[in-house]
Amino acid sequence: MKMVRVLSVLPGFVGFVCLLLVAGSLYGIELDETRVQATTVPCLDEETSVCPVGMTGNDFYVPWGFIMLDVDVTISWSEPGKAWIGVVDAKYAESCPPDTNGLTSCEADDFEFVAGGPDVDDSFTFSLEPGNYRFTSGGHPGSSNLDDQLVTIGTTIQMATTGEILLAIVGILLMVGAIEMIYPIKLFWKKFVDS
Repeated sequence: MKMVRVLSVLPGFVGFVCLLLVAGSLYGIELDETRVQATTVPCLDEETSVCPVGMTGNDFYVPWGFIMLDVDVTISWSEPGKAWIGVVDAKYAESCPPDTNGLTSCEADDFEFVAGGPDVDDSFTFSLEPGNYRFTSGGHPGSSNLDDQLVTIGTTIQMATTGEILLAIVGILLMVGAIEMIYPIKLFWKKFVDS
């Protein structure tokens, strides 16, 4: 009997860790903000509103393992009156490839934005889903100067809701199993019936 009680510590501990992970996921983990300098893309043609769009040269790859996580990336920039930032599917790199300066031959209307874009004021949240993406940027009509702006990137990580539910169930079952190993319900029931 003593050996069973000693062995019950392991499932009890694992169950406790599972429930602790669920509690941490519900709260979420916030990573330190990253700040980078980015150049604003000028838009000289105020009359026709034809403005060039810049695009990153490489894909931003989100692996399939992220389906078990809820990762939100919040992006804000310091010059919302002059420029905008957006995220598009990487397929647009084929139809609108960036040149050596990072500029494409397409306009903002040619893209379907996953997050952000010219209609967003000064920040947006990009929920990471598995796939390939490219970051784009452009200027608002009349922004004629090639300036630098500060881009702030913040990240919050949580477990996906399905994962939280499954982990909570596993944790509860392990804790109940550990208690059952220490104090068998049959013995309590027998004492109750006998009394």
